[in-house]
Amino acid sequence: MKKPTAKVTKTDKGEDAPGPATSSAAPAAEATDLAPVVGGNLRRLRTRRGLSLERLAQNSGVSRAMLGQIELGQSAPTINVLWKIARALEVTFSALISARAQPGALVLRAAESKVLTSKDRSFTSRALFPFDEPRRVEFYELRLAGGTVEDADAHPPGTSENLVVTAGAIEIDVAGDTHRLETGDSILFEADTPHAYRNVGKVEAVMYLVMTYGEEIG
Repeated sequence: MKKPTAKVTKTDKGEDAPGPATSSAAPAAEATDLAPVVGGNLRRLRTRRGLSLERLAQNSGVSRAMLGQIELGQSAPTINVLWKIARALEVTFSALISARAQPGALVLRAAESKVLTSKDRSFTSRALFPFDEPRRVEFYELRLAGGTVEDADAHPPGTSENLVVTAGAIEIDVAGDTHRLETGDSILFEADTPHAYRNVGKVEAVMYLVMTYGEEIG
């Protein structure tokens, strides 16, 4: 499968920061489509908690300048940056990327997917649920390039991950143990501790992940 490519924006340090990935088969929405949504949610959640940009920067490890750019919709943050902000605000991941939608059935077209990518573009995460409101349960398609590792910080207390591998083979490091998963294998683990996904093969690994938070937050 052709490896997705990513739109690149500039961070506050002048470094390249990849936006949502795209592929020839199903091009994802541009980073600019998601940036205003994330910016508005970040500003609302931060002010609701009475946090200044300086305080949030201290709590999250994300620079004040970067947070300011995100709030203004001028920067499309990477997956790791979004997770750092979500943890500091004590909200779900979807609380940052959700946009209110009309009630009723909603079809999510592959060509309109909003895909988040790691800074080195080796890891992508596509949300398979509507960005209409914060959710306790989230569903993702994950792709990890051959021979690469994606490190994940601890999620909020009580968070669990239920993952199945549909292509390739991976290893998951969690709580000091390493678990190898072949195509078709699945795993359920507590994700409120640092963990990592490692692609032990040479081809892209594809996984589907159901993330469940311990309580309603956001």
